[in-house]
Amino acid sequence: MGTITPTHYLVLSAALLLIGTAGVLLRRNVVVVLMSIELILNAVNLNLVAFGNMAGQLNGQIFAIFVITVAVAEAAVGLGILIALFRNKETVQVDEIDLLKW
Repeated sequence: MGTITPTHYLVLSAALLLIGTAGVLLRRNVVVVLMSIELILNAVNLNLVAFGNMAGQLNGQIFAIFVITVAVAEAAVGLGILIALFRNKETVQVDEIDLLKW
């Protein structure tokens, strides 16, 4: 058994980023799009912690905590908007939500 190198973290982060990006671009359900954005933010957090660990500093972990805080706020606001849209339109499909169009 070998040790886990920074390359392993980068490959996992790239996989999370790829899955998240594909979810944002290909899915039509707003809940799945929000979860995909969370995957992208987790890929960023993984990179921050891995590079901070490589440098021997805690800066990456501190920045990751800030990103997690922003992600929680984004999820709360996004779900609030989603509930309001569902009450008005009775759908959670991205294609059918056109309230902000002129």
